[in-house]
Amino acid sequence: MLIKIILGYILGYVRVSIEGYYIERFINICTNKKITIWNLKRNQNVKLWFNVSIQDFKEITKIAKKIRCRVKIEKKRGLPFLLNKYKKRKIFIIFILIMILLVIISSQFIWNIEIKEEDGNELENIYQDIVEAGLNTGVLKSKVQTKEIINKVRLKREDIAWMGIELKGTNAIISLVKAYEKPDIVDDSEYCSIISDKEGIITKINVQNGTANVKVGDTITNGTPLINGWLEGKYTGIRYVHAKGDIEAKVWHTKNITIPYKATEKRETGNQENFYSIKFNNFEINLQKRVSKFKIYDTIETYKKIKLFSDFYLPISVKKVTNKELIEEQKTYNPTQAKELGINQLQEELDKEIQDKTKIVGKNINTYEKENALEIYLTYEVLEQIGTNEKIVF
Repeated sequence: MLIKIILGYILGYVRVSIEGYYIERFINICTNKKITIWNLKRNQNVKLWFNVSIQDFKEITKIAKKIRCRVKIEKKRGLPFLLNKYKKRKIFIIFILIMILLVIISSQFIWNIEIKEEDGNELENIYQDIVEAGLNTGVLKSKVQTKEIINKVRLKREDIAWMGIELKGTNAIISLVKAYEKPDIVDDSEYCSIISDKEGIITKINVQNGTANVKVGDTITNGTPLINGWLEGKYTGIRYVHAKGDIEAKVWHTKNITIPYKATEKRETGNQENFYSIKFNNFEINLQKRVSKFKIYDTIETYKKIKLFSDFYLPISVKKVTNKELIEEQKTYNPTQAKELGINQLQEELDKEIQDKTKIVGKNINTYEKENALEIYLTYEVLEQIGTNEKIVF
């Protein structure tokens, strides 16, 4: 019976209502003649609704006529009726076929480039370098030479340790591992000195091997020898070594800013407007006029690429343009207010720069009044380990 019902959906069936006083007899006759009816619904005792295949419909009309019941077709369902419905809508069918053909053709191209960088480390201008190497949206997948593209990008850049390209559907997934610059490492067997790599004042020095060239309290600059890579004895003379030691210094981090006494500042009002357009690869269709009702505003553009599956992108994207209204406000500051504002901004910048706040041992503020503004310098004094190896060349 289940197979007959499934065939009914494929070959077509009708939803029928039958009304009369001999409904039970009608059902018994259908059962005896092995006529499949399903989805029965009865109203009181004189009306019955059910589904029956097209092939069996003629037979049930004969049965209903014999037992004096009225038969009426309520609905027509199944593939034959669907095809007949759209037989006259040739344009619609042609449109569907064209869309299917376009999807098949578009599946042969790359329509999205997804860049995955390890630990979220962003590489500057990496997308542009990948495009210049030969991988761009709209390129045939068969023409994408992954090894050649990887070699071109890696030869051009020194900040990539590893690169991989995987083509999935119409999506090109590029995985990158950033290469970090390694300091010059001098082997323990080689003779070297330790020189300063920062400016500051020596606060602590512990020499493990070599000869100290500075003492606590000395002011040093970048490149000043801190520990010389040799030892001098009364009887042994000069003996070269691999200098080792820990050197701590108080170094300075300085930033400056100029705060005008009179300034025009922009502030968001909270009002915004959105405009949408559809992009077919590089061709764009605006869905509405983009004349903003705001006098002053910031514009943010976002794109949403259309995809059928997780990695099957289409050459279609929806572009959203958001305008955020701004108003201009005239601000007037006296020297005290300008100083406070400037210090707060500089502190925020320096706090981001210095990771270990416990090493900050001092803060110096210098201000210089100008005709219409105040120039502020903020310096953090920070205790840091300094020094780098420098090979001794004979």
